[in-house]
Amino acid sequence: MDKQKYILSLDQGTTSSRSIIYNHEGLIVSTAQKEFTQLFPNPGWVEHDPEEIWSTQFETAGKALSDAGIDAESIAAIGITNQRETTLAWDRQTGEPICNAIVWQDRRTSKFCDELKERGLAETIRDKTGLVIDAYFSATKLSWILENVVGARDKANSGNLAFGTVDTWLIWKLTGGEVHVTDVTNASRTMLFNINSLSWDKDLLEIFNIPEAVLPDVKSSSEIYGHTAEGIFPVSIPIAGIAGDQQAATFGQMCLAEGSVKNTYGTGCFILCNTGNKPVKSKNNLVTTIAWQINNKTTYALEGSIFTGGAVVQWLRDGLKIIKDSAEVEALAKSVDDNGGVYFVPAFTGLGAPHWDQYARGIIAGLTRGVNAGHIARAALESIAFQVNDVMKAMEDDAGIEISELKVDGGAAINDLLMQFQADLIGIPVIRPKSIETTALGAAYLAGLAVNFWQSVDEIKGQWAIDRKFEKKIDDQEKEELISGWKKAVSRAKEWEN
Repeated sequence: MDKQKYILSLDQGTTSSRSIIYNHEGLIVSTAQKEFTQLFPNPGWVEHDPEEIWSTQFETAGKALSDAGIDAESIAAIGITNQRETTLAWDRQTGEPICNAIVWQDRRTSKFCDELKERGLAETIRDKTGLVIDAYFSATKLSWILENVVGARDKANSGNLAFGTVDTWLIWKLTGGEVHVTDVTNASRTMLFNINSLSWDKDLLEIFNIPEAVLPDVKSSSEIYGHTAEGIFPVSIPIAGIAGDQQAATFGQMCLAEGSVKNTYGTGCFILCNTGNKPVKSKNNLVTTIAWQINNKTTYALEGSIFTGGAVVQWLRDGLKIIKDSAEVEALAKSVDDNGGVYFVPAFTGLGAPHWDQYARGIIAGLTRGVNAGHIARAALESIAFQVNDVMKAMEDDAGIEISELKVDGGAAINDLLMQFQADLIGIPVIRPKSIETTALGAAYLAGLAVNFWQSVDEIKGQWAIDRKFEKKIDDQEKEELISGWKKAVSRAKEWEN
């Protein structure tokens, strides 16, 4: 194999599009990133412009190539990883989106979710999809589009409407509208896909009143789906790997053994535990999801989804304006010795696992005259670790295992204060790898395996390396007092909108 070949990983996230080029050693050769517009047309609504998602992704791919000083002929394959559940619909004839993308954070379908629960459908949906009924997933969003966007239902019924999550949209654009696919990981987040039979579920399509004709074909996470169309790049490049961002990060972290766990500290936080070749049903409001499918072998995971992780730091920057740059939060939080009795529950869009309260709202509790911006910043950072701790405890109970370590990645994983506090709370080592960009790396690995850029998973295992291990430093009494304060604050935030 020519060692001068590379893999291009497209990492389409909630707030930015990134393109990263990897060499055969799994090291970053170049990276380009561009933020795009967050749209909030109504309270609780979050949207993106599909064309801006595409344009920023395409622009960063070009920039990553030019920054690396390599041409498109040097790219062996493209891997795609994406913000999950975000729902797009477009005209099959023109390729034009019929509305803005409805983002995973969007809560407009909360009432519809309540109706589904009242109809007694929670267990049916749980058994088929592994998911809890929540506005987070794609099915209710697509249903909303079909009911509320003028002409959408007619287009769908006549076979002229295409639905997709972000991976599907990017592949449609990259292939000039030739390929309409998704992979099992993204399909498993729609609430329309049966994770047992590995197919779209007719009963669910009926429940949500969605015609099957709008759905993409479902493929594995590592195979050649198609090639880039003429005019995208000077040469045609195979698109060969797809995984939703959290599944890609789990693969990039080499969580290949049953019971291995990772958390990604991104806009939200997402903890995944590899449960092997069988789906494990949660007793604690975690979701059962597909981790990946390679060579016809499907791996499952338990997942705890936390809606507001790093986004709380963005809010300190853009909402409160107590920091100018997200990187300043650690220094501000370190300016005080502790949280001063302040607890911040960042339930801006409700609470995810293990609470699943879509009517919870954010609160800052325990304020006194002695509280300053440092305490608020510290409480904001600590809120991320408290939420992760809640999910970890639920996960151990569900999987019937004692988790021995937590692998971490994502932007906020560079924050030493947060990582140390996380280790203090969960009481097991927190392991930060040298590359915290494991989401894009996971997609690169999946694409590279499909085109024999890497010959096997064993070949890439050796590329994972530790940067730092954080061990617990506080005693159990202090830990329990902190957790008790957190639980009290969470109880105040719940059902705020009801």
